[in-house]
Amino acid sequence: MDCLFCKIIAGEIPSEKLYEDELVYVFKDINPEAPVHFLVIPKEHINSTDELDEAHKELVGHVFLVAKKVAHDEGLTNGYRIVNNCKEDGGQTVNHLHFHVLGGRSMQWPPG
Repeated sequence: MDCLFCKIIAGEIPSEKLYEDELVYVFKDINPEAPVHFLVIPKEHINSTDELDEAHKELVGHVFLVAKKVAHDEGLTNGYRIVNNCKEDGGQTVNHLHFHVLGGRSMQWPPG
């Protein structure tokens, strides 16, 4: 498979891993948009949010619980933002479902 995130999960491309279990892999974003910026990605290759179905309910819930755990581990006790970009118009640049977790500063609205 020619997926950047699948290669990161497989260890073929280096990353700064923060957490890993049987369902997800978490690593620091290489181009951070906030003092703390990491990605939570399912190990199962799913192209985007549009491909989620009933079978993924447990996985998506797990993603959010892991995001909360790692956010707290990274010291984000005053809040953080979780972002998912879906497909081209939504700003998705890697076709593998992923969630950005950003914090360490006040988040503005609208985001852009």
